[in-house]
Amino acid sequence: MKMNNNLEEYSDPISYDIENDSYTGELNLLSEWAVKQGGPIIDLACGTGRMTIPLAQKGFHLIGVDIHAGMLERARKKANDLNVQIEWLEQDCTALQLEQKSPFIFMVGNSFQHFHTNDQQNLVLRSIHNQLEKDGIFIFGTRFPNADELLQPSTEEYWKTYTDTMENKKVDVYTISNYDPIEQVQHYTTIRKYLDDGNVVEERKTNISLRYTYPKEMERLLSENGLDIMHVYENWKGSQLSKDSDEMIYVCRKG
Repeated sequence: MKMNNNLEEYSDPISYDIENDSYTGELNLLSEWAVKQGGPIIDLACGTGRMTIPLAQKGFHLIGVDIHAGMLERARKKANDLNVQIEWLEQDCTALQLEQKSPFIFMVGNSFQHFHTNDQQNLVLRSIHNQLEKDGIFIFGTRFPNADELLQPSTEEYWKTYTDTMENKKVDVYTISNYDPIEQVQHYTTIRKYLDDGNVVEERKTNISLRYTYPKEMERLLSENGLDIMHVYENWKGSQLSKDSDEMIYVCRKG
């Protein structure tokens, strides 16, 4: 079940890294569980290895899995440049076919939201359950469906600014959002405006669609797929979930 129609945001892995690679907020929590569980550790939807590589540098045995060949190629290059040994596999997360089971699987970057339908969510969770060892741990994050998140304006809204170090330009990032409450899917257009001396010299647009899942809905979904919730946090620091949270971080054990 390929998700190629939702991969525009990942078409330029180098630019993706420039914008995202500096974020390492998940690393401490993942490291704690890596110590408890051991390896091999599977990073699902690993992208360019933003979390795979730092964990491998700590001495853990990592396997990075992604459906996007370009992101994996970038990940391999980064790991090779750092002389870090990681197994990279191009596979569909809904139908994992790894030779060995794992005591610890994680999925970061809100990648769970790429699975839009109930069937797709069930398939990926069953696939994870099948790949986990007995009492194995699965950790993942997804955006919290609060009102501010879902009711973003359908007009262009400023999001953030970063520096593109390859092109030596500042980039202002804007989004346009349209939420479909029937499908629980938010359709985003991201506009990146490249600046030179304060003037916009180029615009690049990408589209992505993300499924939102409510907490009680997630409880039933995980339980029905053989995953027992151990903890739910509002961030990767382990803070308690609240109505004002932006994220939901789930720590689950194979039942």
